[in-house]
Amino acid sequence: MLSYSLPTEALSHCAQPVKQIIPLTKKTEPKEPQRTVGFFQLFRYATCCEVFLMVIGLLCSAIHGIALPLMCVVFGDMTDNFVQSGQQYFTNLTSINDLILELNAYYFVGIGCAVLLLGTFQVMLFLLTATKQTKRIREKYFHAILHQQMAWFDTHQIGVLNVRMTDDINTINEGLGDKICVFVQFFCTFLTGLIIGFVFGWKLTLVILAISPLLAGSAAVWSKILATLTSKELSAYAKAGAVAEEILVAIRTVVAFNGQKKAVEKYENNLEDAKNYGIKKAITTNVSMGLTQFVIFGAYALAFWYGTKLSVDEPENYTIGKTITVFFSVMIGAFSLGQGAPNLEAIAKARGAAYEVYKTIDQVPRPIDSSSKEGHKPDHVRGDIEFKDIHFNYPSRKEVKILQGVNLTVPRGKTIALVGASGCGKSTTIQLLQRFYDPDLGQITLDGHDIRTLNVKWLRENIGIVSQEPVLFGTTIAENIRYGKADATDEDIERAVKEANAYDFIAKLPDKLNTMVGERGAQLSGGQKQRIAIARALVKNPKILLLDEATSALDTQSESIVQAALDKARAGRTTIMIAHRLSTIRTADVIAGFSNGQVVEQGTHRELMAKKGVYYSLVMQQVLPPPGCIPNANPSPVLYSHALEGENGDLGGNSIHRVSLRRKSTKKKPKKSKKEKKEDESNLPDVPLSRILAMNKPEWPYLLFGVLASLVGGGVYPCVAILFAKIIGVFAEIDPEVKRQKTLMFSLLFLLIGGVAFVTYFIKGFMFGKSGELLTMRLRKQVFNAILRQEIGWFDDHENAVGVLTTRLASDASLVKGATGARLGLLTNCICTLTIAIVVAFVFCWQLTLLILACVPFLIGANFIQMRAMAGHASKDQGALEQSGKISTETVENFKTVVALTREDVFFYKFMDSLERPYKNGLVKAPIYGLTFALSQAIPYMVNAAIFRFGAWLIAHCYTQYENVFLVFSVIIFAAMNIGESSSFAPDFGKAKTAAARIIKLLEKDPEIDIYSEEGKKPSDFAGNIEFRGIHFAYPTRQNVKVLQGLNVSVGPGQTLALVGESGCGKSTSVQLLERFYNPAEGQVLVDGQDAKTLNLAWLRSQLGLVSQEPILFDCTITENIQYGDNSRVVSQAEIEEAAKKANIHDFIMGLPEKYNTSVGDKGTQMSGGQKQRIAIARALVRQPKILLLDEATSALDTESEKIVQQALDDARLGRTCIVIAHRLSTIHNADKIAVIQNGQVAEQGTHTELMAKEGAYFALVNAQVNH
Repeated sequence: MLSYSLPTEALSHCAQPVKQIIPLTKKTEPKEPQRTVGFFQLFRYATCCEVFLMVIGLLCSAIHGIALPLMCVVFGDMTDNFVQSGQQYFTNLTSINDLILELNAYYFVGIGCAVLLLGTFQVMLFLLTATKQTKRIREKYFHAILHQQMAWFDTHQIGVLNVRMTDDINTINEGLGDKICVFVQFFCTFLTGLIIGFVFGWKLTLVILAISPLLAGSAAVWSKILATLTSKELSAYAKAGAVAEEILVAIRTVVAFNGQKKAVEKYENNLEDAKNYGIKKAITTNVSMGLTQFVIFGAYALAFWYGTKLSVDEPENYTIGKTITVFFSVMIGAFSLGQGAPNLEAIAKARGAAYEVYKTIDQVPRPIDSSSKEGHKPDHVRGDIEFKDIHFNYPSRKEVKILQGVNLTVPRGKTIALVGASGCGKSTTIQLLQRFYDPDLGQITLDGHDIRTLNVKWLRENIGIVSQEPVLFGTTIAENIRYGKADATDEDIERAVKEANAYDFIAKLPDKLNTMVGERGAQLSGGQKQRIAIARALVKNPKILLLDEATSALDTQSESIVQAALDKARAGRTTIMIAHRLSTIRTADVIAGFSNGQVVEQGTHRELMAKKGVYYSLVMQQVLPPPGCIPNANPSPVLYSHALEGENGDLGGNSIHRVSLRRKSTKKKPKKSKKEKKEDESNLPDVPLSRILAMNKPEWPYLLFGVLASLVGGGVYPCVAILFAKIIGVFAEIDPEVKRQKTLMFSLLFLLIGGVAFVTYFIKGFMFGKSGELLTMRLRKQVFNAILRQEIGWFDDHENAVGVLTTRLASDASLVKGATGARLGLLTNCICTLTIAIVVAFVFCWQLTLLILACVPFLIGANFIQMRAMAGHASKDQGALEQSGKISTETVENFKTVVALTREDVFFYKFMDSLERPYKNGLVKAPIYGLTFALSQAIPYMVNAAIFRFGAWLIAHCYTQYENVFLVFSVIIFAAMNIGESSSFAPDFGKAKTAAARIIKLLEKDPEIDIYSEEGKKPSDFAGNIEFRGIHFAYPTRQNVKVLQGLNVSVGPGQTLALVGESGCGKSTSVQLLERFYNPAEGQVLVDGQDAKTLNLAWLRSQLGLVSQEPILFDCTITENIQYGDNSRVVSQAEIEEAAKKANIHDFIMGLPEKYNTSVGDKGTQMSGGQKQRIAIARALVRQPKILLLDEATSALDTESEKIVQQALDDARLGRTCIVIAHRLSTIHNADKIAVIQNGQVAEQGTHTELMAKEGAYFALVNAQVNH
């Protein structure tokens, strides 16, 4: 009879939250008490129809809750009949009892059928409504994020938003689902139990209730502690997750500076806290479960002892049947509250997760809301812009004044250029015009209207922007351009592409406009990306054009043509240009010089040159020697106008996203077919249990003690069952005294068993908790280590995108934990229980045992079906939601671009489409899961009916005694319950196997280029002789595009080699091959005459100092960022300051409030492009490399800094071999050797003078820069 299987059930329910710990839910401030939404608030997104369905579901669960106490009544009645048959063993009344027993059996069947129906509906209705609500919440949350203002993003980490989008909303889904109806079911069981108890025997009920507060109280305290520990554990892991994400995004920087070791240490330090909370949690859980057991068995003892006393004192009111009915009704009632607790906990977690999510959705009013319909929409735009006394500082850094009274007028159709040092507020001005922020004081007007009175979306739609960092999305070139104008025709796109001079390179691509650009446009070079971004701005034919360093990432040839295209595009449009490279703005109608957040001078080029102020000094610094001139000869001011025209290539680096040295790791490809996906899954090795357990080997002492405790624990239930049957047997005794003595003895034995149960639970909890958390931490560290060990080509594969890898780190290791210690304990426990149970049962009544064993598969089957239903959908859901995760991540990370293009809705609908599949799956899954849940609930009633019907027949025909029937029944049912409980862990096991397989596959993968390998030579003296010999190369993810096709070039020790050529011709690629990010397909990279492959990798990289075009900084202080340059030792503060002085950033740092301890922000966002670049230069100089690699190193700097940093780099180059990549030829005319690369080969090489004399490719490039 299932009623007293209830301790096991209660405990299996209690155990559930323990298993399902999926890390990564971020709570913002772990110190504060967790804030939650109200219970009814959780359901605020349900429609009336859904509320109605939930009410029906609740009614079904309420009626379902009555079933178990009802069964107690039937069972008690039946027990009385059995006992009577025992006392009348030698009389002829058995036939009457037989009929009554038969009737009882039919009651069981009736209850079972009702349960089947009600159970199906209660779960199905709730899962259906939860699926619908969750989809709605995801959509609303994503919509809310898309319409936040920019200042909100400055204070919210992107990583945290993505976690909310996935994990927190999954938690809400859990809370909205069947947890509530299951709780109501338990609550009704509690009420009915109490009512039945008082009706059938109020004295005994009161005694048992005296114990109930203990149970209920302990359950409440425990769930509170557990909830606190869970949230602490999750926020502790979230920190580690953020560290992992930051490192994986910057993987190229990490490997270039040999930072893997530091990265793993940083990650590991953050894991420590999560491990400690996890252990505390496992112990807490098990101690509370042990205590619960102890109290339950204490209650058994008390109830039977007192029940016997009452049956002797008041035989007319208390028979054994009534005692059992009362005892189990009240106990089940008390327990049901305990069993409901985990369900309430899921709801509490959901309320916690919903707080931040709903808060974001509700964030109104948003002063700048692009979805708002409010605001004036003029019929046409003339394009008169005026900035009146603008004061502004960024909300996230109130103390730093950016603009301090800017006054500026831009007449319609005119071009105004903003010039000045990095960080002086030029880009900020443009952001204010787009209303990313509102000024603190002053106003900006468009055609006389304050832009705050205009409709935000309308305003942005009339502005075309080409920014310093062109962001492309992971789709086709055509789609990227169409983001500029949703209804653009193919002709419009083609026109824009031609205007932006992108037509030729696109025509050469295999899929032309339908070529996928990769995540963030990683498959294209910087110049190519920039031209597509220009096409995107031009396609909507805007009245106002903002060019924030629009041509900086282009090589000379493209630059002059694109510049001409932009000049054409400017005609008739109001244009604001920002440039460090003054040649591009000479033709502007007005040039405004910025300094310290103010406009200090305005005028045309000639007027400002005559003034000899800020602009004049900038121009004089940028003069390039004319062709054939001796390098470094002092330029005469008379030449300034020519020089200026040719000046090309500054600020390539604030076009932060050129391919360069960090060809972005997370590349996206077209979606794969299901078949391919399956093949990927089947690629995973099959992992036997022994292999998974072997992962836990270092913790074997813990496991051993845990298993021993489980072995002892396995004997607990059979013992309880035997005692239970014996006590019922005692009631057949006629002598009251014997009855009393026997009951007392058995009651004390119950207490003893309770003590044993408590001890075994505690030992199990501690041992398995500790071993599981140690394993999780070790695996996370190993997996992270293995990820960092892979070659860069591995990261280029879209299956190893940063998002996918961080999710794996979060969940895979903690899933494996579920398959080791705790599972081993369960298996031991089950085997022990089952063995004892079957042996005992066969000894006492073999006929009934056979029948029960025949029914056991049904009981196990019931649990199994339920488990399969859940597990089957888990992987499907995950895969489908990954797609929406990718869309949300890409959108949020490139939020500025999405907003500037006013394409929030496009991405929103894309996101909604990606939710369709998991949503439909959810709807299909609900009825299946409902039915399986109901089956698992109803089968036990049917089995009970069969057993007692047959038991009655056996007694009636004198094959056995009633006591034996009870003994056999209880022993086997307890065992079956135990097994049922363990199989409920199986979904974990399925996932754990897959997770373990993924981990093992990764740990066993030997990368082609292994940074951890100690092999290879480490020459003691290193001259710095570099040669590329016959190099052929294509990127692993694009084998059909040949980048290098027979590159031959060398540079001697201490010499400087400059590589020049068009974007995408293979300049940066050659530097990546020297860094050994990739191996060439053919040919050799020789270092001091030795093949780079034969040298120790870490040693080789430690000789190279890399300054790339897109500097990636880590979210820590400036000091730590510069120290990162040399990870092999502790870099002193003096060295850091020395490097900073050389990179011309020292004075700027000293001007900051926190000086060197200033945090640079996530990915360095608190710094301007030029500041980031100078910190990156200091980072490279601090390691004192033998070879310096400068990939557009000064391109992100304004003229003044550029000149000084160029001087610093020239000093740094002395005595070092140096490879420089530059579009701006002024920076390389004094190189020892200049190589022009075309189509992956060297077209010509020599010094500046030699190449100018040749009048070949280089001559043409220089001329293009002088005469455009």
